[in-house]
Amino acid sequence: MLTVDYDRLGLRAGDVLLDLGCGFGRHTYEALIRGAAVVQCDMAMPELANIRDTSKLLAADGMFDTKQLVAPVQGDATRLPFDNASFDRIIASEVFEHIPDDVAAYDELMRLLRPGGTVAVTVPAWLPEKICWKLSDDYHAPAVEGGHVRIYTEKEVRSKMAAAGLAPGHSHRAHSLHSPYWWLRCAVGPNREIADHRLVKAYHRFLEWDIVEKPIITRAADKVLNPVIGKSLVVYATKPLSQPAGSAHAA
Repeated sequence: MLTVDYDRLGLRAGDVLLDLGCGFGRHTYEALIRGAAVVQCDMAMPELANIRDTSKLLAADGMFDTKQLVAPVQGDATRLPFDNASFDRIIASEVFEHIPDDVAAYDELMRLLRPGGTVAVTVPAWLPEKICWKLSDDYHAPAVEGGHVRIYTEKEVRSKMAAAGLAPGHSHRAHSLHSPYWWLRCAVGPNREIADHRLVKAYHRFLEWDIVEKPIITRAADKVLNPVIGKSLVVYATKPLSQPAGSAHAA
């Protein structure tokens, strides 16, 4: 289930991509299949180990070249262990809502991106997220360690990108059918096991079916509903080819 549009990201074969906050690799695998070299970075070692092992199996099946595989890196988004201008493209999917010092993380995106490169930042969209917070205090920080620490508006994402020196561009929303699922979970208790509630279990099965089968009717519904209740907001930005003299982020 992809959140980022790779055409808007501008990903090309041979690009070097940073998948920041990669989780279990949903964006990593698509980028590898498209011919990019991918660096996966996350705070959680189990997820990184899972991607490493799965990537090797997929490469052995001929889905991409083993030369594209780069060793996963455990890292903090506010101080990453990479040289300036290391990446052609960066994806940071559902990361920034977890970071108290998100300004430092936006600065890192600017530092790491090559001039002319593109970054895609995805965060929970304002309205669906606001409803989740209203329904349950157990959905977000401080009740949840490492949980969401803020509710973003698109204006705030664009403003912080621009303050870091990036040039915000296209945006869209995704996964509208997932919003009611999270509202339902928050209403019954987000920390309950999925199998413990009949409606949550049924909706979860529906989403699994939708992801695998991709029926036309739900794709059409998602397209119509995304602008209103899309669970994720995606904002794309580029790094200018040149920065003002004396810029702290000049490559």
